[in-house]
Amino acid sequence: METSILELHPGLVWGFAITVVVMLLLDLGVFNKKSHVVSSREATVWTVVWISLAMIFSGVVYWVFSQDAGGTELAVEKFTQFQAAYWIEKALSVDNLFVFILVFSYFKVPRSLHHKVLFWGIIGALVFRAIFIFAGVGIINITFLPEMELFGKAVTVNVVLTLFGLFLMYAGIKSWGGDDGDDDQDFANSAGAKLVRKLYKVSADYDGDKFFTFQNGVKIATPLLVVVAVIEFTDVLFAVDSIPAIFAISKDPFILYTSNIFAILGLRSLYFLLSNFIHMFSKLPYGLSVILTFIGVKMIISPWYHIPSPVSLAIVGGVLVLSVVLSLVFPEEKEAVVG
Repeated sequence: METSILELHPGLVWGFAITVVVMLLLDLGVFNKKSHVVSSREATVWTVVWISLAMIFSGVVYWVFSQDAGGTELAVEKFTQFQAAYWIEKALSVDNLFVFILVFSYFKVPRSLHHKVLFWGIIGALVFRAIFIFAGVGIINITFLPEMELFGKAVTVNVVLTLFGLFLMYAGIKSWGGDDGDDDQDFANSAGAKLVRKLYKVSADYDGDKFFTFQNGVKIATPLLVVVAVIEFTDVLFAVDSIPAIFAISKDPFILYTSNIFAILGLRSLYFLLSNFIHMFSKLPYGLSVILTFIGVKMIISPWYHIPSPVSLAIVGGVLVLSVVLSLVFPEEKEAVVG
């Protein structure tokens, strides 16, 4: 059983929560109080801010654990677990950017409203990711089989982790190249859109940045609410890949949740930074496929051989850098789709 920050340092939990809430309030209530088109400069600043906050927090994690009984060795382990989980989630979240671009284009969302949609999408992610991660850790902890001998070694197999590993290997192989047919997807018939239309009548046109408007004295939803629902359900679907992947790195729910949320919080600014250039990273889907497959293999072989977090971090980082470099060296001519 891994030592958890939740048990050792509950004050750090409050510190993380307060930091996230304050930053979100500043983001929505001060810097983006009025809907506007986010410039590349603004997106760059916020991308640097969120990545810097994540790196600072990982340093705090290192310092906290270096003060405890485990000393430097435990501190390094927790630090690399956070870093590996953060960059895995960051890498896999890039897939979201491709879909976000398609969703905004499909619903013809004005560029000035993109930020508001993504903001509320992230609020939903804060809730759903907490449910997935904490429930997942709880389920994993109760699904270990009794010790048995397999392939000449006494091992303890976890049913859920083994199934996750097989799923991630399948997902990685299936997603090779990233050609999953999203270009032809009818987002108007996705689960999120259907749910909103089931609950409310939806107007044909946007009404500024409002989620609801009035027609003939009747309150109805605007297409903007439909787009938010589609984004929320899209994130849930992507979590099916990314959440099992980080369970290969650590079983500490706080490490997993904080790294996951820092990666998600920085996704909006990364979207605005890369939305016009994402076609330049044509080899990235291949890299993500390799990462998913590697993590699946790591999960399956973990009863026999444990791949340390620093090694996992190095492999994930190396694959990402290589896929980006290959994308730039061997570019594909393709126009970016923007809404």
